[in-house]
Amino acid sequence: MRIRVLTSQLVLLAGLTFSAVAVHADEVLVAVAANFIAPMEQIAAQFAKDTGHQAVLSSGATGAIYAKITNGAPFGVFLSADDKTPARLAKENHADATTDFTYAIGKLVLWSADAAKVDAAGKVLAAGQYKHVAIANPETAPYGKAAVEVMTKLNLYDQIKPKLVTGENIGQTFQFISTGNAQIGFVALSQVYKDGKITQGSAWLVPADYYSPIRQNAILLKRGNDNAAAKALMEYLKSAPANQIIESFGYAICFPSC
Repeated sequence: MRIRVLTSQLVLLAGLTFSAVAVHADEVLVAVAANFIAPMEQIAAQFAKDTGHQAVLSSGATGAIYAKITNGAPFGVFLSADDKTPARLAKENHADATTDFTYAIGKLVLWSADAAKVDAAGKVLAAGQYKHVAIANPETAPYGKAAVEVMTKLNLYDQIKPKLVTGENIGQTFQFISTGNAQIGFVALSQVYKDGKITQGSAWLVPADYYSPIRQNAILLKRGNDNAAAKALMEYLKSAPANQIIESFGYAICFPSC
């Protein structure tokens, strides 16, 4: 009888413990720059395991996300592809400036789905043996802006401009190339890299001094001020588990300092 009573008490205690965790768990809607969606999916899964909180992800071009936030989209956290947009949101009173930090440094690659198309020095770009070059919209996507900087530095922009196809964001740009609609194009290293190697096709890792640093910042938005999951995620992005995932996709870490 004592064993049965004790067992029942343990089951009840376990249920109460689970309920307590569930009560304190929260959910946050997170706006994520398109280049960072793959690592963020892994971070969100680990975040849920470690904290019980849920991060619901929505991705797009940084400029497009900015427009959604200023028009009232219910995001609690924003992971941008640059450092200027979060600062702008803070200045316009849409975000908490004290939470703004660089969670990753992005890297640009010239990539082709064809394993033999892009050489290690990127000479294919000047050779011109292609119909189309894909880039993200330089007006809204930092990686697109960086691509224009690279072509300009190489004195190739005027030559390549008639062949450019522009994706709404870096995700769509990747699709243009992966489907063969563009033979080559500029994408984020994270889209074609995992655990120390290019996962598919061929690529040229563009030297970092060919374009302005792509400092990717995260910021707590006003709608996340009273959200436990939002605040917990901002801290989790600085943690060792998150940093390990970020680096595995080819980003450089810039926390606590650069």
